[in-house]
Amino acid sequence: MHDERFPGLHRRGFLAAATGAASLGALVLAGCGSSSAKDTDREGDGKPTKGGRLRAAFAGGGAGETLDPHLANLFADAARAKALYDKLADFGADLSARPRLAESWEANKTLDRWQVTLRKATFHDGRPVTAADVLYSYRRIADPEQAFRARASLEPIDLDASRATGERGIEFVLKRPTAEFPNVLAAFGAYVVPENSGESGGFDKKPIGSGPFRFVSFVPGRSAVFRRYDDYWEGAPHLDELEFVVANEESARVNALLGGQVEYAHELNPTTARAHEGEGQIAIVRLPGSAMQGFAMKTDRAPFDDQRVREAFFLIADRKELVDGALSGAGVIGNDLFGKGYEYYADGLPQRGQDLDRARALLEQAGAENLKVTLDTSAVAAGFVEAAGIFRDQAKKAGVTIDVRMGSKDSYWADILDNGTLCCYRSGAMPVEAHISQRLLSDSTTNATKWKHKDFDALYQQAQATRDKTERAAVYERMQRRLYTEGGFLIWGFADWILGTARRVKGVSAKAPANTLDWARFDKVWLA
Repeated sequence: MHDERFPGLHRRGFLAAATGAASLGALVLAGCGSSSAKDTDREGDGKPTKGGRLRAAFAGGGAGETLDPHLANLFADAARAKALYDKLADFGADLSARPRLAESWEANKTLDRWQVTLRKATFHDGRPVTAADVLYSYRRIADPEQAFRARASLEPIDLDASRATGERGIEFVLKRPTAEFPNVLAAFGAYVVPENSGESGGFDKKPIGSGPFRFVSFVPGRSAVFRRYDDYWEGAPHLDELEFVVANEESARVNALLGGQVEYAHELNPTTARAHEGEGQIAIVRLPGSAMQGFAMKTDRAPFDDQRVREAFFLIADRKELVDGALSGAGVIGNDLFGKGYEYYADGLPQRGQDLDRARALLEQAGAENLKVTLDTSAVAAGFVEAAGIFRDQAKKAGVTIDVRMGSKDSYWADILDNGTLCCYRSGAMPVEAHISQRLLSDSTTNATKWKHKDFDALYQQAQATRDKTERAAVYERMQRRLYTEGGFLIWGFADWILGTARRVKGVSAKAPANTLDWARFDKVWLA
């Protein structure tokens, strides 16, 4: 079913905060970018005013949409869940965990027990948020019979041994030392719901959360209406009401914004941004740190089982040409490491540039002078097809023949996880630690580069067991230096994530990567 105001729309929107694997059902995003202060420094737009309804257009998921926050998968799901519910923590702009419903957390000396204290907060029906609600929510998410997205993130917790130490106190017992346990609390989809609420099946009829807005109505695939919750623990929202409308095609979202049917349009493309940036009818907001772009080389098979070939490919890439061509300039160049601008990112390594002479020499040393490689790509993500064509032309200059193979949008992420040797890859806002644990350990479930080294795994365990943050950062830097030299991710850029708003919309953060705390933060937005 589609909203009649936006007929003929069918493309699904992808969520930022997952891995690039189809088994997790969505794409992850993570990028960097810049734009004029006129359009993006929106937080200083005068004194907030109360009242009004803001209508926000997102790509949706059709008649199968739900307000169950533990099933959130698309960007629209995440934005609606954020309006209705809270997590114990969420990620700041640098992807470090920030307290939300958790007022504080503290670990024991061995980092395998964490005491969490809840702040005073209430659900929309007036009940206090308690430790029992948190434990119920986490145990529901961890149910092996369910496909809740946050289940893998909560895996380090021994939920049978964890217990309430009071109405607002919880002792989490972990299966192993985990220095970055707050990242677990901030995991995508780890929302707190009232105890036993999941058993009634009422999430889509009358959901009750502790978030800044309370439920009014919901029509899957069409719209959801929420109203300000005056007793929200962080202060009532400025808006009276918030309405989410579904518009699957980017053109429909833009036209609705231009026509005054909505005041906020999510996920615009760079061409649209250029057309309207500056003094146009609508305001353009570019979010940094939202979409890593690169190629994944399988390190367990020829030709990329030879480190010299991988290094040659690092040196073949003209990163600026890729950013300019595949992203229409809407982003910044990468340096073969994930998480530019995030906590623990190794920003002291030299920026790698194109060096075709050195690339040819390395290929000759590896006996791969006339190398032929298949590059898998798909229209599953913006810029993938363009990036493949640009890199193919760059590789020709180093004597490498690249055959670009188009894959299915429906199965691409599953297809490229284990098959092929080289593929286009995209990822999103998550901590550097999470990127390592999900993609670069021997038992990682979405290890697209097949990077499997026991000594590297041991360094990760060392980092997680290191209490001192400075010492822990040094271990992460050591790991990243190795990936920079030997790894299988050729990360050439970080894309902007682009939003559009009516000029009267104020308070939209321009510093929040997609799916972090201040992304889609409608309780802080107002209408001038």
